[in-house]
Amino acid sequence: MATIIAGLFIEQDEVQAAVAALEQAGFAGDHISAFYNSPPGRHGDLPLGGDHPISPGAEESPKGIAGGAATGGAAGVAAGVATTPFLGPVGPVLGGLVGAHVGSLVGSMSQMDEGDETPPVRQSGMMVAVETAGGEEEARAIEVLRLHGATDIERAQGHIADGDWQDFNPTSTPALVERPGPRHS
Repeated sequence: MATIIAGLFIEQDEVQAAVAALEQAGFAGDHISAFYNSPPGRHGDLPLGGDHPISPGAEESPKGIAGGAATGGAAGVAAGVATTPFLGPVGPVLGGLVGAHVGSLVGSMSQMDEGDETPPVRQSGMMVAVETAGGEEEARAIEVLRLHGATDIERAQGHIADGDWQDFNPTSTPALVERPGPRHS
């Protein structure tokens, strides 16, 4: 596999200028690929659409729901007991149900914030990718893409043949070479 350097663009004119500049810098035209990458979740990898069978981070939600429901339910029953003179015996039951519901929502949301930072996601837009032999070619490709307005410049392994990045995986985590730049409007 070869090293591929790719950058994200917003404007079609920038894409055309970057491709021309890569060719002027000595890269073969059939080893340069320009294409549109769909937004995350819209690649249609699954029969019903989407990219993943389960949302990232969702596997931790049941723990938070159970803990939140138990805590919220207990607090709701306590609040319901205090309302017994006004609501009668339905106060603790109603308080427990409302408390459990609110607690489960809070508990599931709390699980989403825990854990490591979410890895970067490949953004949608026009991409220009070039196959390099590594080393000096890599540095030259990065510089050309940067000079022509690329953001989210990344390094990957793969093959580009006849202008097609044959093994491109839109859902893979990009290995960013440099921090994302400002997005155009």
